Amino acid sequence: MVGVLCCSCSKSSEEQSYSRWPAMADGMVKALIQNFWGDSFKETPGRYYFNYQSQMAYMTTEHYWPQAHAMDVIIDAYLRTGDKKYLDFYPKWWEGAQKYNPSGREEDPWWNVYVDDMEWIVLAQLRMYETASNPTYLEKAKQMFNQWIWPTWGPDDEAPWYGGITWKVDVQKSKNACSNGPAAIIAARLAQFGKALHEDSQSADYLKKAQQIYSWEKKTLFDEETGAVNDNIGQDGKVNHSVFTYNQGTFIGAAHELYKLTGDQQYLEDAVKASYYVIRKMSNHGGALSDATHGDGGLFHGIFFRYFVRLINEEALDKTIRKEFYDYLTGLAKIMVEQGLNHQTMLYSGSWHKALTNEEIANLTPQLSGCMLMEAMCVLKEVN
Repeated sequence: MVGVLCCSCSKSSEEQSYSRWPAMADGMVKALIQNFWGDSFKETPGRYYFNYQSQMAYMTTEHYWPQAHAMDVIIDAYLRTGDKKYLDFYPKWWEGAQKYNPSGREEDPWWNVYVDDMEWIVLAQLRMYETASNPTYLEKAKQMFNQWIWPTWGPDDEAPWYGGITWKVDVQKSKNACSNGPAAIIAARLAQFGKALHEDSQSADYLKKAQQIYSWEKKTLFDEETGAVNDNIGQDGKVNHSVFTYNQGTFIGAAHELYKLTGDQQYLEDAVKASYYVIRKMSNHGGALSDATHGDGGLFHGIFFRYFVRLINEEALDKTIRKEFYDYLTGLAKIMVEQGLNHQTMLYSGSWHKALTNEEIANLTPQLSGCMLMEAMCVLKEVN
């Protein structure tokens, strides 16, 4: 059991919080594995898949994309601890993700009708390659991007969309932020890997694609005045102005990746503007973001945290801005740990100000967001 943060100790509250983030992350990842990893239960040995609810309450496999984020959390834990037990999940997850994919094709079980779902899987595969150096992971990621994701782009001359990665293969005229932000990140990372492997022509091609996707999203869905990333331009050719934290997060992530590749300051400025929208316009729930307790939405904040913390750690960013962002993320983490987390079960419901009881069923997606916030705090660099 991990204790509640103690504000009466000799250290300051902030110092106490900082020193305990790794313990919090450890506890939450352990709870993730014990409560959601199918193979953890004696009733379902060999079920290499993360269940949608704790206590085996809901055993559906109709949740392909959260599997990628669960694997991301396992990778985070490995990077943080260096404990090779987390590497044991790689081949098991690789097997289970294919086996339980609800819409995999007979000839290739990785395929999915939702393009964004495949993109999340590819991003996890790239991180698996990065941390385990298994070329199988990289080759599969490249194949999925080259053959299944990028071909959904465009056409460039078709009004009023003029390009864009589609959201779902059978809904080709819906071009969404959730399919373009991650695609730009994938292409940018493939460009980075290409440089590292001295595949210069491939690297240049991926960089061109990353910039093309990002430019389309910025022009079509990004509000340069407010920093909002609108959700999509639909089949009717109209922009849907709904704004979600995960779209803000992947836009920030794509901008930051492209800054690192090109050095173009405009990308950083875009990322800062999108970040401020979250802080100033979306954080009106007692200083926190909205509650996100179930379903796909339970993952949205976690995706934002993943890319936001990388921006905060960017030393090229103005120090005053970094400090403001640092304080904001730290404030969110304190609210979650002090009010929203059950310190006996280490489960998080997605409600910032109300913890689950020991008996309540927990949902996978908010638990993942909570894990991602704790892992973000473990890599967050102090701003002096």
